[in-house]
Amino acid sequence: MLLDLESRLEESVLISDLSAVVLRHRDALGRVYIPYVTNQMYQEALCQRLWQGNGRFVAALRKLEQDPVCQRQSLKSFLVLPFQRITRLRILLENIRKLSPPGSETSPSLQEAIAAVHQIAGRCEDGVLRMKQTEELVRLEARVDFGRVKAVPLITRGRWLVREGELQEVTVQECPGTASITRRAVYLHLFNDLLLLSHREEGRFRVLDYANPCRVRAESLQVAPLGLPGEAFLLHIARSHTGTPTALILQPPSSADKEQWITAVSLLK
Repeated sequence: MLLDLESRLEESVLISDLSAVVLRHRDALGRVYIPYVTNQMYQEALCQRLWQGNGRFVAALRKLEQDPVCQRQSLKSFLVLPFQRITRLRILLENIRKLSPPGSETSPSLQEAIAAVHQIAGRCEDGVLRMKQTEELVRLEARVDFGRVKAVPLITRGRWLVREGELQEVTVQECPGTASITRRAVYLHLFNDLLLLSHREEGRFRVLDYANPCRVRAESLQVAPLGLPGEAFLLHIARSHTGTPTALILQPPSSADKEQWITAVSLLK
């Protein structure tokens, strides 16, 4: 693409068909940029490990970065250039569109080129998000213990974590003339296609139960008659992995958390 642009520049300082050049190379741009940007987090992590634990790498890198050709730029600044450039290309095309006269003969191809670069940048961002979601699942799976509960694989295509947090499971026991309330901590991991209920113990999660969110309902409670705090809500599991219905009274840290949990469960349902 750069060679194509250089050849246009040799013909005339005014490049009239920039959008045509972009469209000619859009497939190649996608093949290069999308995997590069998607894997950038691994690239950064590798550089960090080498910087901290490999003296030869540090010495070689410092020598390279002192070369005049680098213009005092660090390795990191060169590694982020590709994503910056695809973004700048989009901005350049959009500015050309703004400055072009209405009804210009290049308007259709310019609009198509902007859409193409937009799509590449969007797929880059989607790839980064999916990679981060997968990394999150990998880290979590190493800390989850199903114990006697039938295990399910956490790392599956298309799964991501929606919300997590520790709540208090509230149990009300009716006694003559009074009611006794007990609490125990329970940790919820709400994925787009799975709800895990666990006990957190020394940084690990011992699974108590799990269900598909489509079989889960969250709703507010009339807390005053039961003497419950206003943050409490009811989590009803129509069918868990055992096949039996379960109802839990849960108390999050705040009223805002309560509304967010109810909304998150309802949207997935």
